[in-house]
Amino acid sequence: MYIYDQYDQKIVDERVEQYRDQTKRYLDGQISDEEFLPLRLQNGLYVQRLAPMLRIAVPYGLMSSRQVRKIAAISRTYDKGYVHFTTRQNIQLNWPVLEEVPDILAELASVEMHAIQTSGNCIRNTTTDQFAGVASDEIEDPRPWCEIIRQWSTLHPEFAFLPRKFKIAVCGSEEDRAAFLLHDIGLQLVKNDRGETGFHVYVGGGLGRTPVIASSIREFLPKEHLLTYLDAILRVYNRYGNRDNKYKARIKILVRAWTPEVFAKRVEAEWEHLKDGPATLNGSEIERVKSFFTAPDYLSVDSAAVDAELQSQAAEHKAFSRWLDRNVRAQKQSGYASITLSLKPAGVAPGDVTDRQLDIIADLADRYSFGEIRTTHNQNIVLADVLKTELFELWQQAKEAGLATPNIGTINDMICCPGGDYCSLANAKSIPVAEAIQRKFDDLDYVYDLGDLELNISGCMNACGHHHIGHIGILGVDKKGEEWYQIQLGGSANKDAALGKVLGRSLSRDAVVDSIEKLLDVYVENRLDQESFLNTYQRIGIEKFKERVYAPAS
Repeated sequence: MYIYDQYDQKIVDERVEQYRDQTKRYLDGQISDEEFLPLRLQNGLYVQRLAPMLRIAVPYGLMSSRQVRKIAAISRTYDKGYVHFTTRQNIQLNWPVLEEVPDILAELASVEMHAIQTSGNCIRNTTTDQFAGVASDEIEDPRPWCEIIRQWSTLHPEFAFLPRKFKIAVCGSEEDRAAFLLHDIGLQLVKNDRGETGFHVYVGGGLGRTPVIASSIREFLPKEHLLTYLDAILRVYNRYGNRDNKYKARIKILVRAWTPEVFAKRVEAEWEHLKDGPATLNGSEIERVKSFFTAPDYLSVDSAAVDAELQSQAAEHKAFSRWLDRNVRAQKQSGYASITLSLKPAGVAPGDVTDRQLDIIADLADRYSFGEIRTTHNQNIVLADVLKTELFELWQQAKEAGLATPNIGTINDMICCPGGDYCSLANAKSIPVAEAIQRKFDDLDYVYDLGDLELNISGCMNACGHHHIGHIGILGVDKKGEEWYQIQLGGSANKDAALGKVLGRSLSRDAVVDSIEKLLDVYVENRLDQESFLNTYQRIGIEKFKERVYAPAS
């Protein structure tokens, strides 16, 4: 993983001291609320419903065990002993004291972490596949490109005050696990007819009030031109994006207004002034960054013998068998696997993890995963490069820590924003709905029979829970001061990205779980052999689901 050099560290340390002085002057009354607002946002600090919230950057979802232990210590010392993992692979503290935030930032800086550009109208954390570098369907490891983008975008003076927040995702695999089509810029690593690696560039995706799937504007961008082309896109957006209405300020609105074809022409024209300029990447710089993402020292393993032993252990331990099926993924490296630690046990807010569990995760990473931890778009944790011979032992330790719930990819592995319990923007609570669904569908045999099913919950139209792209999406809405919930069906975040359709009128909280059960009944009654919920919905349409949910009570 990437290690800070002296320049990185100096920049972060200086930012901490700058913000410490700004906070002191604000508390002394020398800076007004209005003046302090952009200063705190530039350092990841929001004011939420009950307390400030600090969002910590986790570049492309990769952390060391040392960094995770520091997060655990910070949560114990400065917060309430737990943290929340977000869909942008970042970490949130929900209860920091404003006066202590500079101290928290100083603690983060000591382990090469910060909260810069986790908020505000700037380029946010660049995200990617949690299985980068080990996925069998990978075209090329996207992490070096994410790191190049991180270095280019962090404190970029030209793009510090964009019309609106800006998000970039990089996909390096055949399967899309980065939801790159739902980002302001989505970059897909591809190879051309000559076998050269480059990028298929998509622009104008995003969720929120106006959900849009990104449009292709360039099918092949040579890799050396990555930064100059990104510069061109951002310059066009920075110049023409709507600054008068924040609800129309995202790049997706500009692309839609102009059409993707016109937007692409404007970008190409701007690029003519930048192409082959100083920001062009040369081979030595690309290789320098790639050198930080080298493969560990893998052992030679008798795969047949290992797989036979795993089958024996699975036959003897049903819970382990379920965990292997749901939480373990084969790697391209023989004899190794990636495991997902579920942060979705019943009764726990999805994505939340305690300080004690963070320390255990760090220990597990040191013991089994070369000291690396990966956060995921789905609000879980991944340990890659685990020897298959050690899976049973790891499972036992993870189970004892409450991190081995075998629910990855099921209805209970839901994405959920903090909602009205924390967020001042939310119209309704998300966490109680998530917990009610987990309690209702606690029969694992039934859950496994349903197969892969993505359920996403957002507390408001900002869509932090990505309800638009859940196979089943739930959106909290406000009706005359009361909390109600709208259900959507048919969303998808994969390469065939789709936005869900509204099922019908909104429902009371008490009716949501029963309505989900009715939707699942329709699916089970109509599915073909081995057909997923999403495929069944795409085949039969929305009407049967709608009829069942809104049928008058008998």
